[in-house]
Amino acid sequence: MPKVGMEPVRRKALVDAALRVIGDHGSLAVTMSDIARQAGVSPALAHHYFGSKEQLLIETIRSLLRQLRNDTVTALAAARTPRARLSAVIRVSFHADQFAPETIAAWLAFYAEAQRSEETRRFLVIYARRLRSNLLADLKVLLPADAAERIAEGAAAMIDGLYIRQSLKSAPIGIEASIALTEDYLNALLATASPLPGARRDDHIEPPKDK
Repeated sequence: MPKVGMEPVRRKALVDAALRVIGDHGSLAVTMSDIARQAGVSPALAHHYFGSKEQLLIETIRSLLRQLRNDTVTALAAARTPRARLSAVIRVSFHADQFAPETIAAWLAFYAEAQRSEETRRFLVIYARRLRSNLLADLKVLLPADAAERIAEGAAAMIDGLYIRQSLKSAPIGIEASIALTEDYLNALLATASPLPGARRDDHIEPPKDK
């Protein structure tokens, strides 16, 4: 393989290694040497590609956000109705890849780091805004703006809360159970909210699940 072609491969290998090492440690208190060793490269090469551990960690959270965004775009493109799109957003939030132990540990570590790092906090704000925006876009098709915003905030908080509870190894909540709880919450509020003029009540009903 040409030398120029190795850079994306090695950069991805280092990001993947960073995710695994953070997951193993349960925090961002890892070294560039730890990450390089996991990736099977020298610390000098890791520094060559990223300059510092901080920059590698930022690229790691970028990678998590990028994957989540791509999965969401794909899921939304396959959904045919506003209600189906809401279910797609919920299901993507609890995708098996997002529930991998190292991914959960990394997200929790980044949330902790956001208390000290403005750049890390900025990326987490981007995530929160995307989730809210994706929910709100289709809720506004079904409901008046004030009701749509209230339900979007509640659904986003529920998704984040259930995700964080995955860190409680003694009482884990499975993927399907988390999806079902969020869908129940959404269904209950959609059933009692006043629809927009012209919107059919059937539009609020959860679409049938694939068999």
